[in-house]
Amino acid sequence: MVKKIQFSSICLSSTSRNKKVGLIASQVYEILQNKGCDVFHDKSLERYSKILKSSYRNDRFILDKVDLIIAIGGDGTMLNCSRNYGSKGLPILGINLGKLGFLTDIAPKEVTSDLLNIIEGDFVDDSRFFIETTINQKKNLLALNEVVVHSGVVAQLIEFDLYIDNDFVYRQKADGLIISTPTGSTAYSLSGGGPIVHPSLNVLTILPMFPQSLSTSPLIVDANSTLRIELINSSSKAKLSFDSHNSVLVKGKTEIEVNKSKSLLTLIHPKDNNFYESCRTKLGWSSNFVEHKQ
Repeated sequence: MVKKIQFSSICLSSTSRNKKVGLIASQVYEILQNKGCDVFHDKSLERYSKILKSSYRNDRFILDKVDLIIAIGGDGTMLNCSRNYGSKGLPILGINLGKLGFLTDIAPKEVTSDLLNIIEGDFVDDSRFFIETTINQKKNLLALNEVVVHSGVVAQLIEFDLYIDNDFVYRQKADGLIISTPTGSTAYSLSGGGPIVHPSLNVLTILPMFPQSLSTSPLIVDANSTLRIELINSSSKAKLSFDSHNSVLVKGKTEIEVNKSKSLLTLIHPKDNNFYESCRTKLGWSSNFVEHKQ
């Protein structure tokens, strides 16, 4: 019996500069077309228009007509697709051409088998939340991994007060502060010594960057909390970074508020996807020790 396809209209996207992008996109197109899917690509793949058989479509068409986004690249591509499409309700599947690729599951050598299984409904979906930031009660900037408040200058501290649900937590001098989601716990926060958080947990991690206080530790709080950072020096400058992508300069006394967003991202994974296996593979857990010969 022929299985009914689960996604009939699919868009390919990539911000990666990997030389394999065009080849993989063409392979994906052939697989999906043979299954009877309508396949398009967005403006990010227009540079491959001479070799791609898929048709270009603008964002309005994609958001109205497409069932699934396939992101080809690393986590940078996935983050871009998450902000552009995932935050507006489109599920995303990742093909990994990067190095770690915690958000992108499918390896190039497994594209055909995994993609066929997923199109026929053999997959698991995974819901992730975004966080949104307001600055002096203005703007509304979205991040999937983390929001970083930092001095913008190497070895220069900023001073700020931290409040959680209007409760004063501490005044801190540090290079900055990382507020990360569980999705972001394996990204920038991890390099700063933050904990790895299972993506199913509804929490936020607050991690000072090179704090002046020796007793400061990371905090894990309920994701439904309202976090407020107040920069207290009227002559200071700081930068806000969102998923290491967008950057906003703030000056003087500034109030920054971070909340869990109502927007949710749906990630599509192969059926055998496992978070702990990803950690073992991508972070080198349980790797054998190398013996030194003397």
